[in-house]
Amino acid sequence: MDVAFVFLLFATITPVMLLQLKKPVFAVVQTILLIGMWLYCFQMVLYTPPAAFSISWTMFYASLIGAHVAWLLFVMAIIKESPGFQESLKEQKETLLP
Repeated sequence: MDVAFVFLLFATITPVMLLQLKKPVFAVVQTILLIGMWLYCFQMVLYTPPAAFSISWTMFYASLIGAHVAWLLFVMAIIKESPGFQESLKEQKETLLP
C-alpha cells in the first residue's frame, strides 16, 4: 500500500505539471480523475475495497495511466528545452546539411 501512496502523491502533482506544459484540458481531466483516485484510496483504507471495474476503480487506474503519460510529457519537454540538447541538435543539423 505504500507504493500506492507514492503514486497518489505523484498523480496529485500532475495537474500542476500539465498546466506548466500549457495543456489545461488534460489538467482538468486529471483533476477529475484524481477525485476518484482519492475516493478509491479512502475506500480501500477505511472500508471494504470497491468492486473491480466500478467507477472509482476505473478512475483510479485511469488517473495512474494519465499521470504516467503526463510525467513522460514533462520529462520530454525538459529535455527538449535543455541547452545541451539544443547544442547537440544544432551540431547534428550542421553535419547532416551541407
